[in-house]
Amino acid sequence: MKHLHSGKVRDLYETDDGLLLMVASDRISAFDHVLTPDIPDKGVILTQLSLWWFEQLADVVPNHVVSTDVPAEFAGRAVLCRKLRMVPVECVARGYLTGSGLIDYRREGVVSGVSLPAGLTDGSRLPEAIFTPSTKAPIGQHDQPMTYDQVVEEVGADVAERLRQITLDVYVRGAEIARERGIILADTKIELGWDADGGLVLGDEVLTPDSSRFWPLEEWQPGRPQPSFDKQFVRDWLTSPESGWDRSSDEPPPPLPDEIVERTRQRYVEAYERLTGRDFRG
Repeated sequence: MKHLHSGKVRDLYETDDGLLLMVASDRISAFDHVLTPDIPDKGVILTQLSLWWFEQLADVVPNHVVSTDVPAEFAGRAVLCRKLRMVPVECVARGYLTGSGLIDYRREGVVSGVSLPAGLTDGSRLPEAIFTPSTKAPIGQHDQPMTYDQVVEEVGADVAERLRQITLDVYVRGAEIARERGIILADTKIELGWDADGGLVLGDEVLTPDSSRFWPLEEWQPGRPQPSFDKQFVRDWLTSPESGWDRSSDEPPPPLPDEIVERTRQRYVEAYERLTGRDFRG
C-alpha cells in the first residue's frame, strides 16, 4: 500500500485497487497540537463507534465505508473506504452553547453569524440546533468561524444548503439517540465529500469523542463547564495551573501524566459503552 497522508489522528493509505485504508491511531490532539503519550485503544474506540453511528445514520446520509476487512495489524482500528473529494468547509452543528461558540457569543451575541438570544450561559441549550461552519486550517493553525454567506461564496448556494441540512440532520439524529442513553450531544463536526458520482457522502469519523462534545445528562447544569466524555478532559488539564503550559506561547504542550491518560481512556470507553450498549474489550 502507498502511504498518502498522516493527520493528527489518522493515517491514510491507498490500496492496489484504488480504495483508501483509513487507520485511526491512538494519538490525541488538543489546541492544534498532537500530544504525548498516546491514549491506549483510542483508535479502536473511534473506529468502532463511527461504524456503529454510520449504521444509525444510513437513512440520513450515505457514508464512505466499503469494508472492514483490513490487514491484521490494523484490525479494529481501520476501514477500507471510497475516495472522496472533500468539502473545503468544516461542517459543525451546535445544540448547546460552549467552547469557541460561547467565546464568540459573549463578545458579539452571535456564533458564525447566527444571532442568539440574550442571557445564555456556558452549557445553555439553544432554541434549536444551528449550523456553525468554520474554515479547514492546516495542522498547527486554527480553524476560523465562517458565516453561512461565506460558505455560499466558497461552494455555491445549492451545496451550502445541502451541507447545512445534512449537518443538522446528523446532529438531530445523533442527539436523539444519545439522549435516550443518558448523554447530551452538545455539538459535533462532520466531514463531507463528493464521491465519483457527485453525491455528498459522510467521511472520516462521525459522532465520536474526538469530533463531538458529549455530556452526561444527569450532571448537566448550565452556567458552568460540563463534565464530559470527550477530550475536553485533556483540554482542561492542559489549561490548568497543574500542567504549567502557556497556551499562548510557542512551546509545545507537556506530556500527559499517566493518571490523565488512564482517565481519558476510561471516558472514551464509557462513551462507547453507553452509546452502543456494547462492552468494550480492547
